[in-house]
Amino acid sequence: MTKKEAPAIEKNWQIKDRLYTLVNGKKPLVFTLPSKHTAKRPLLWFDEENNIQRELKYATNQNSPFVDEQNGTATLGRIVIRDGALRVPKENQVLQKLLSLYHPLKDKFYEEYDAVEEAGNEADWIELEIEALNLAKSLDLDQVEAILRVEYGSEVNSRTSKELKRDILLFAKRSPKLLIELANDDNVQLRNFGIKATEAGFIKLSQDQRTFTYGKSDRKLMTVPFDEHPYSALAAFFKTDEGIEVYKAIDKKLK
Repeated sequence: MTKKEAPAIEKNWQIKDRLYTLVNGKKPLVFTLPSKHTAKRPLLWFDEENNIQRELKYATNQNSPFVDEQNGTATLGRIVIRDGALRVPKENQVLQKLLSLYHPLKDKFYEEYDAVEEAGNEADWIELEIEALNLAKSLDLDQVEAILRVEYGSEVNSRTSKELKRDILLFAKRSPKLLIELANDDNVQLRNFGIKATEAGFIKLSQDQRTFTYGKSDRKLMTVPFDEHPYSALAAFFKTDEGIEVYKAIDKKLK
């Protein structure tokens, strides 16, 4: 269909990278926002200029979030917020505009992160950035790997120590508040430890990702609770009396 004139709400739109966070500081492992309209979960935006409800859909192969402006077969995209945050690069204008301007759940379940507003003023933001950079420089390599694994996943395994040090400084500059939070979150370190222990073969995760076993005897360590990420559950296990002993034993082998 022919693209209509952009709504007035887009008049002062700026092209830039954007960060979206869940409200009230919530950080579930995964939170999915609706990306298409259904009877059960309406995804509509009221166009006050034309007095009509316009249907929304996030399609990765389209240039507009409005269904009435999309052409051909639309490829539906998912909107997944992980660990309470979703970064959307400036190249993905469709998703940015959907989330910043039109999505009915904005400011109810999530909000657009405003660095200036969050820091209070530019001076505070610069001080926060400096604090994060100094913290990033003081982290040992295991801590750096744990934090970057949140951002890049298993990609960190193939990076050299110099690349990891570079990436943590870039991360500190880009998202200083998030880096400081992650650096002080012991679950981040424990999840990374669990992943490394599994990759090294000291711990095994069953194919259905429901059970962790330990050692050559495949002794059962724990059952992963329903709807919980296995490595988050393992991190919690490492805080128990039995888990502390297992952690110490594996730590010696990993060194």
